[in-house]
Parts: sequence; C-alpha cells; structure tokens
Amino acid sequence: MSIFTPTNQIRLTNVAVVRMKRAGKRFEIACYKNKVVGWRSGVEKDLDEVLQTHSVFVNVSKGQVAKKEDLISAFGTDDQTEICKQILTKGEVQVSDKERHTQLEQMFRDIATIVADKCVNPETKRPYTVILIERAMKDIHYSVKPNKSTKQQALEVIKQLKEKIKIERAHMRLRFILPINEGKKLKEKLKPLMKVVESEDYSQQLEIVCLVDPGCFREIDELIKKETRGKGSLEVLSLKDVEEGDEKFE
Repeated sequence: MSIFTPTNQIRLTNVAVVRMKRAGKRFEIACYKNKVVGWRSGVEKDLDEVLQTHSVFVNVSKGQVAKKEDLISAFGTDDQTEICKQILTKGEVQVSDKERHTQLEQMFRDIATIVADKCVNPETKRPYTVILIERAMKDIHYSVKPNKSTKQQALEVIKQLKEKIKIERAHMRLRFILPINEGKKLKEKLKPLMKVVESEDYSQQLEIVCLVDPGCFREIDELIKKETRGKGSLEVLSLKDVEEGDEKFE
C-alpha cells in the first residue's frame, strides 16, 4: 500500500511516521496510529497490524522510497521488513504539537482516573471524583511525563497530593486463617503490616479480619505461606474499603 494514491496524491489517513537517522541519512516508515506503543510494549505482535506498508521511505509525506544502496549502506541489508522492525523499535515517533497536546491531555485524565479509583479520603472512607482529582493535580501543577506509564505516574501523584489534600490508597479487607501454634507468633510479624484489626477469633485456628495497604498484600501473602509452610490461608474479602457517595472538597 502506497502512502498516496498515484493519481491525485491524496494522503492516507491515520498515518504515524517513525523516523531514524543512520549513516547521515533519514529513513522513515508509515505505521498505524496508536499501534507503535503496542508493538514496543509487546502487546501487539503482528507487524502487519502496525505497518501500513513494509516499504522504507526517506520521506513518507512525499511518498519517496529509500534507495536500495542507501539501505545496505546504513543497515547492512536491503531486507525492508527487518529494517522496518529496527526503525519501529528504535526510531522516533513523529507527532504534531496538536497530537502531542491531545495525547498529554488524555494521559492526564487517565492518571486522574486511576488515582480516583484507588484512593479515598482516609477520614470519611469516601472516594474522590475524577474531576476533583484533576483539579487537585492542576493545583499542584503536575506535569505529565509521556515516557512513563500512567500507573507509575498515578502512584507519584498520590504521594504529591498527600501534601495538598487528605488522601490515601483505599485499604483491602483480608481474612487470615492461621494454625493456632504458629498463629500467635506470626500475628506479631503481621502486626506492622495491618492498618486496622477488625476481629480476632481463637478457636481451633486463629482467624483475623483486618484492613491493609494494597502495597503490603504480596509481603503478607509470602509471610503467611513461609511461616505456616502452606497451612495458613489468606482471603481477600474486599479490594477497597470505601463508603458510599463521593468525597467533596471543603
């Protein structure tokens, strides 16, 4: 598929250009928008879903294809599919200022959505709306980092927002069932990891229902498996301990 129809030079829509400079020359490939990131992250594995054409260009917008001798000189091969893969992996995605602005706006919203989904006001246990989180992010002048994942940035935002508003990650509610012999000793090791102990029951076994920070879940799980040699159990009763209704800023 060529980038332009041969008769009237109409540009095909939805083109993302990835560029690489090699051996003093510029090489470009034509990809489908939003597919380059998927390829680089390993989500998209079908090259034909990413590339509009397996041709290598010196200028995609003008439809100028690279010469065979230039490809061999720069890449040591004229295998266009292999060269496309190299450019796709290491090249620079060309985006307009408008596209970059739209992309950053979308990432800003996505980060705010993750924060709103994971967090509550610790005093009321109520979640914040996405709009309120966006407003708080603007108040702290949070700047989106396009090369970092939205999940990583959401964790950064939570830390920064703690200085501005009452916010923390919603607690998970867990139930531990531990053998009575190991249970008492293990409880002391678990104590620093438990935010709130809601109930304890000593009978044939030690049963504890508690609230924990989601970041401690893996550590708790591994501790119980190791100390009880697989005899203890851990059950997630709720992923988020939240109250009904949305939180409001005063």
